[in-house]
Amino acid sequence: MSTTVMAVGAWLKNAACLVVDGKAVWTPMHGDLSDPAACEALENSVQALLRQADAAGVPVQAIAHDLHPDFFSTRLAIEQASALGVPAIGVQHHHAHVAAVVAEHALTEPVIGLALDGVGLGTDGGAWGGELLWLHGANWKRLGHLHELALPGGDRAAREPWRMAASVLQALGRGAQITPRFAPRVGEALASGVQQMLSQNFNCPRTSSTGRWFDAAAGALGLCLRQTDEAEAAIALEAAAARWLVQHPNAMPLSGALIDEHHRLDLRGLLAALLDATADDVDAAAAGFHLALADALATWAIQAANERNCRIVCLGGGCFFNRILRERMLMHLQAAGLRVLQPIEKGCGDAGLALGQAWVAAQQLIHSPSRSWKETEPCV
Repeated sequence: MSTTVMAVGAWLKNAACLVVDGKAVWTPMHGDLSDPAACEALENSVQALLRQADAAGVPVQAIAHDLHPDFFSTRLAIEQASALGVPAIGVQHHHAHVAAVVAEHALTEPVIGLALDGVGLGTDGGAWGGELLWLHGANWKRLGHLHELALPGGDRAAREPWRMAASVLQALGRGAQITPRFAPRVGEALASGVQQMLSQNFNCPRTSSTGRWFDAAAGALGLCLRQTDEAEAAIALEAAAARWLVQHPNAMPLSGALIDEHHRLDLRGLLAALLDATADDVDAAAAGFHLALADALATWAIQAANERNCRIVCLGGGCFFNRILRERMLMHLQAAGLRVLQPIEKGCGDAGLALGQAWVAAQQLIHSPSRSWKETEPCV
């Protein structure tokens, strides 16, 4: 069956694409959709792609978008699809990350996917970002996720890594340490306010985001308490780890990461070691964190691959820009006899997400145009 699908991409690093029988035509990068100019550029690009499809005699049959209802890209997709009389198909963010790898490598067999990033709206309405998935054709399942952390203050916690470190203290039963630990750096009133917020579970939505665990680690080590640039805390943490590993290539991972009976990867024990590190141990602790996280993630994926009889693991999401994490995971996964695939053309971040969105929408059109392809089994 011939399919023509448009996908409008993500909120960050937005780019759209038109996919005709598996071949993608990309728009330029529009940037983040918090910028009105980027929104205008996306709308112009969508119109241009629609004209291109019509001129080629392959009219668009569906428009794919993120699940988040408030994104400009989502509203644009729904509006354009309605005007065309075709379906607008919402695709979960991390499903799209893994599907982009499947599409780029033209895979037909089942795969295990690890999607690790800052945030994406989940099918349960929660904030996802550390996801272990299974995909095969139109079917997919969330097999597991990182242990969830509270976000004290909601989105503000993503800009202030010390809040994520405070969240870990609370999760470890050490909430009373929040104010004395952070008041000298952020002020008594703010530190005590966050401590109270966490103790009362007030304005503390939960997230499985890998990015927020990196923030917590950087905040725990004092490497970054507030960030003005995307992934600033994670970059500082990786730089500290890299300094140590250059001098100590045989460094050992920290202990404390656990996979529970629900296939959740729990990093609280790992963070406890960082919270107790001295100022002289910061670089060593950052390195130990990276090694332990990579080892735990690889073990997690290997277990899932064995349980599901899959021999391919697909990696997606912006956390895989981290070289230490990526290379150590590759080593472990390949040593287990698994084929490991990553995005090629657009990189592992959101810039290439539209390809995954389009692939999922095309699968729906091919296999059952009347069905909405959510997870084939309930979330864990």
